[in-house]
Parts: sequence; C-alpha cells; structure tokens
Amino acid sequence: MIEQTNFEPSSLQKITKDVKIGKGTVIRDFVNMYGCTVGEDTKIGAFVEVQKNAKIGSRCKVSSHTFVCEGVTIEDEVFIGHGVMFINDPYPKATTDGGELQTEADWKVHPTVIKKGASIGSGAVILCNVTVGEGATVGAGAVVTKDVPAGSTVVGSPARVLVKGRK
Repeated sequence: MIEQTNFEPSSLQKITKDVKIGKGTVIRDFVNMYGCTVGEDTKIGAFVEVQKNAKIGSRCKVSSHTFVCEGVTIEDEVFIGHGVMFINDPYPKATTDGGELQTEADWKVHPTVIKKGASIGSGAVILCNVTVGEGATVGAGAVVTKDVPAGSTVVGSPARVLVKGRK
C-alpha cells in the first residue's frame, strides 16, 4: 500500500491523522475514521464510520451508512452495500458487574474477516467471530451468525446457504 501523505479531509469529514489511506482512494463527506487502514483505489461512501484497528483492502467499495468496527478486516475487492453493520462483541453491556460504565479494559474485541471478492448486501448484519469466504455473497438484510463458505450465497435471518460454493 502506498500511503497518501497529503490527504486532507474536508470540513465535512472527521478523519484523524493516524488513518492510513492508500493512493487513489476516494472518501465521501460525512465520514468518521480513526486509527484504521484503507487500501488503494477504494471508495468509501457518505455517512460511514471506520473505527480504530479496522482494515479495509484495496479496490473495495463501502457504501453509505455502513459501520465498520474495531476488529473487522475487509480484504481486497470486497463490496459492502448500504447500511451494513459489523459487530465486535457477542455479549455487549453498558456496565460492569459492579454497575460502573464499561471501558475498553472491560471487554475483548472479537474479530470478523471478509475475504477477497466477497459481496455483502445492503442492510446485512455481520456478527463477530465470523469469516465470510472468498467470493461469497451475503444477501440484503441477512444476519450472519456463522462462517460463510467461499463462493456461497447466504440469505435470511439467521443467514443460511442458498447456493453452495466451492470448497
């Protein structure tokens, strides 16, 4: 990845200086990014948030209103539809057992991996501890609770295999 050292966010973007952005990447307005990495020639739509330690590959398209949380790795040539939500905590809570507000020290990030060439339909929810295989398709509105095999198509809530892929 060639890091863009001269990238200057517009006044309608909130992109911290620790974000690594590849050459040729386009980021639309109303985007919030911090501590993440985005590869070359990727397009990030409006109203997207990408949190620290998230990684988005090269030649990807992340459509508007998508949330990419810490622990998510999106490999190269992946399509992410509008309003896709990624989850990094299987048991979210606001407070500790003692009633105090949780901090980063009180929880563990659970990873999610979207393999090369996968496509995630609009409105899908991708839970943590899941891998979406290479070239797989997740249908619009699906709730992915377990791994998606390479080349497969999954739909529904919870997502189930509609078309079986290659192994």
